Amino acid sequence: MVEREEPTGALVRPYAVTRGRTRPRLEIAIEALVETTMRGRSAQSTKGAGREHQHIASLCDGRLQSLAEIAARMQLPLGVARVLIADMAADGLVAVYEPTSFETNDAVGTELLERVLSGLRRL
Repeated sequence: MVEREEPTGALVRPYAVTRGRTRPRLEIAIEALVETTMRGRSAQSTKGAGREHQHIASLCDGRLQSLAEIAARMQLPLGVARVLIADMAADGLVAVYEPTSFETNDAVGTELLERVLSGLRRL
């Protein structure tokens, strides 16, 4: 029998992953990019971090991932991924880069959207 890499599955309800919380500590846009911090890399191997946190940290280690990409790769509802990532950001385990205003710098906004679209297509 092949063991799955994903930390969650059909037997784990989404609310159990977030311990019943539905609201994140901070609002994160769906296209926000997430990157594992140095603290997150060192905490990745500790037993205190949950399996979902470890999986997010490994997905974003050395590679920016959007909130949408993380949710899709982990097969989690967007709201659950948002709560987990907000918790990790509050603990300094990940850095969240919110999108820039499209009005102030349209080239960066277009580039960001193209990267997110490209990442979603790779899934």
